[in-house]
Amino acid sequence: MRAKSTSLEFLIMTRLTERVQVNIPFTMLYESYLDRFIEHRLNPEIGYDAEALDRYSLSDFGRIAKTLHNAGLSITLHGPFVDLSPGSPDPKISRVTRSRFEQVLRLVPLFRPKTVVFHIGYDKKRYYFIRDIWIEKSLEMWSWLAERVQNEGALLMLENVYEHGPDDVRVLFETLGRQRVGFCLDTGHQAVFSRVSLDAWVDSLEPFIGQLHLHDNSGNQDDHLALGMGTIDFQGLFRRLNPIRDNPPFITLEPHTEEDLWPSLEYLEKTWPW
Repeated sequence: MRAKSTSLEFLIMTRLTERVQVNIPFTMLYESYLDRFIEHRLNPEIGYDAEALDRYSLSDFGRIAKTLHNAGLSITLHGPFVDLSPGSPDPKISRVTRSRFEQVLRLVPLFRPKTVVFHIGYDKKRYYFIRDIWIEKSLEMWSWLAERVQNEGALLMLENVYEHGPDDVRVLFETLGRQRVGFCLDTGHQAVFSRVSLDAWVDSLEPFIGQLHLHDNSGNQDDHLALGMGTIDFQGLFRRLNPIRDNPPFITLEPHTEEDLWPSLEYLEKTWPW
């Protein structure tokens, strides 16, 4: 990442970076950003799309994993999501989705991540008329995946995107609780796509919250701005979550530009609840 001063404030912020993850697509990490993540001791949440999964070899993935481990960085992974449907009743779509998930599973022993994040994938406009079937098929997919992930020493986290509210998905976490499947609360997605408040999400799903994806927007589109640059009430969220300080969630910053990373870290330094 871009150079930063060596002031006391930055030294404190550097210690903060040890407690958070920073999202980065694998292709960008491989081609451009690996040295900067190591230099600034940024723990990566590595995202995989179909192109990266098909383009790179296991030796490519293994080399990056070894470099990150040698640097003492912690890792989380983010699975592919474009055009995938984990709750699809169509057997062919389900097989394609599972195949992509299996490509990620083969990377888990290499990277030894703390968590592996996937999108829940429920869109009421598309699936409301087959909701019961969608839930059934989703539970089959996530139960299979959770077992595989947990066997490798990681935790599966399921993230909200287009869901209107926690009632759309609560049954998943209630059913998968024995497999320690956690909820990844994405603040930016909630602000843009949800029909209920952030408080309502926390009220309903707080027992299952295992990870936070933090980025800001003004509620109109999924901008992935720096924290404090939009209208999301992060301080209110942190106050609500402070009682779970004995078992705080994993935190991932999701800026889409370098320029939005450092302000997000500075914002967290001022508002860090744990």
